[in-house]
Amino acid sequence: VQLQACGGGLVQAGSSLRLSCAASGGTFSSYTMGWFRQVPGKEREFVAAISWNPYSVYRTWNADSVKGRFTVSRDNAKNTVFLQMNSLKPEDTAVYYCAAKTAQTMSVLDPAAYGHWGQGTQVTVSS
Repeated sequence: VQLQACGGGLVQAGSSLRLSCAASGGTFSSYTMGWFRQVPGKEREFVAAISWNPYSVYRTWNADSVKGRFTVSRDNAKNTVFLQMNSLKPEDTAVYYCAAKTAQTMSVLDPAAYGHWGQGTQVTVSS
């Protein structure tokens, strides 16, 4: 599956952004989808994930650093996963990546569990 993320930009602290990740070339609805972020010199960090589910009852996971501010959702009809980011902080500045989880037995928090990645979209939050 190919993933294309977009929606990043330069915003002020306290603002909101919505990232989108469009999938093509695979069965999007069968993948748990995750969002990660990375800053130069640091490891890729888990942000949020949303499960696959044939009955549209999804489980979500969020990193402690974004709980209450970020919301992950998906629209299987549009093969798209979203990350709604509210109350942005300067420490949220990073390149954000979407990914499709391919390793069924690994944790959703582990980047190694994801076999398909988008190209990343830059989010910069100014103070």
